[in-house]
Amino acid sequence: MVRIILTSFVLIYAAFPTVAVEQPNLVIVMTDEHNFRTLGCYRDQLAEDQAFVWGKGVKVDTPYLDALAAEGALLTNFYVSSPVCSPSRAAFLTGLMPHLTGTPTNDRPMHDHMVTFAEVLGSKGYSTGYFGKWHLDGIGKPQWAPERKFGWQDNRYMFNRGHYKKLKDTDDGPRVDAKIGRNGIPAYDLNQADEKSYATDFLMDRSLDFIRENKDQPFCVMLSIPDPHGPNRVRDPYWDKYRPMKFQAPKTMFKKVDEAPVWSGVTGNNYISNLELNQNQMAAIFGMVECIDDNMGKLSRELKRLNLEENTIVVFTSDHGDLMGEHRRHNKGVPYETSAKVAFLLKHPKQVRAGKVIHSVMTSVDFSPTILSLMGIENGLPIGQGKDLSHHFQNGNMNIHGEQIAYIRATTLHPAWVAAVTEGYKLVISDKDKPWLFDLEKDPDELLNFYQDPAYLETRERMRNALRRQMQIAEEPALRIAGFAKWLR
Repeated sequence: MVRIILTSFVLIYAAFPTVAVEQPNLVIVMTDEHNFRTLGCYRDQLAEDQAFVWGKGVKVDTPYLDALAAEGALLTNFYVSSPVCSPSRAAFLTGLMPHLTGTPTNDRPMHDHMVTFAEVLGSKGYSTGYFGKWHLDGIGKPQWAPERKFGWQDNRYMFNRGHYKKLKDTDDGPRVDAKIGRNGIPAYDLNQADEKSYATDFLMDRSLDFIRENKDQPFCVMLSIPDPHGPNRVRDPYWDKYRPMKFQAPKTMFKKVDEAPVWSGVTGNNYISNLELNQNQMAAIFGMVECIDDNMGKLSRELKRLNLEENTIVVFTSDHGDLMGEHRRHNKGVPYETSAKVAFLLKHPKQVRAGKVIHSVMTSVDFSPTILSLMGIENGLPIGQGKDLSHHFQNGNMNIHGEQIAYIRATTLHPAWVAAVTEGYKLVISDKDKPWLFDLEKDPDELLNFYQDPAYLETRERMRNALRRQMQIAEEPALRIAGFAKWLR
């Protein structure tokens, strides 16, 4: 039975045509705070100076993720709806902009009445399991197996938040294997974690257990790996492998502070004042990425061994990026490319041609309607902002371009910025600064503002109008702020 969900705006049910395919399985691997330049398949899409921003040849090899891209589709313009953990995840799961889910910022619980793609799949007979970081149930930390499951039938290995390094099974269920602080919250200690207990390995192994247990029926599993988010530590031998590497500061680190947009946050806590990278932390990030890649190899081998590869959709993506020194910043929260744009790979041999590259923009809110359509499942989600973009994956073209203009926003209910993104351009509107229009082909470093350039008038107006329309549909609170409204008239 379909549930009718009421929110602050009118919702009707989507009526997408279903595709006549055998019920495919679905495996989603989501990393946390992950710069797309650390993947070989994404470096291959970039000019050399963009692929190696930390120095020529400074890279981590990712053969298993590269193979996933070669055997499926790679999206060059997948943007998260809001580049912070909780809002991004809420949009991904529901197809709604984050401020409509109850989770416009971190540590806010998602509304009880939200419907996720997992709930839809469960209603169609799928076994569903979630493993790893959740971050949609408020402040609980680590808070194993939250009571509100949102369609994830097996959530024993779901923990609400934290970036723990060593996990273990106990008689009382999974736990963090580290010192407990005075506040009752475990520490992020490595505590001699190995290939069985390190969080990435442990959670992949439990996910594979779920796949083996449910191999004879349709299943959906989501593995949410807490790496390569800080704290920047990784088990041996991965950390030691990259310690000798010399990481250079990206060239955008050297721009003057007064050249930066107000919304860029260069005066905030993540501002890099000494114009140098922490070599030890960079080495740990690269090590975490290699560990993730090795575990993707483990997943691939097990799907083949179980004869599930042909009928399983495998998705790899992240909840947001990490600037890793670009624009004098660490972490995320801003609309710059390596904060708001992430890797998105999708493999399904029965529907997606190997080696396909999709350049047309897709965002977090598009995931749920798109994946349900690819799976041939009648869409049981309320209509939100998400679009069904399954045709990009299913058609025979190897390179997909499009005119779609998508809307993304900053965290908090009243955001510091909103942005329109399309293939090649990005328009950022703030109530505390003039608008910025980036030409991502001419200026991939995002240093120049083309908003007042007469040659960009048509592009500027087209993106501004599309942004305003989408904000109106989503009841964007920023429209009620005079500083935003004046630029969106």
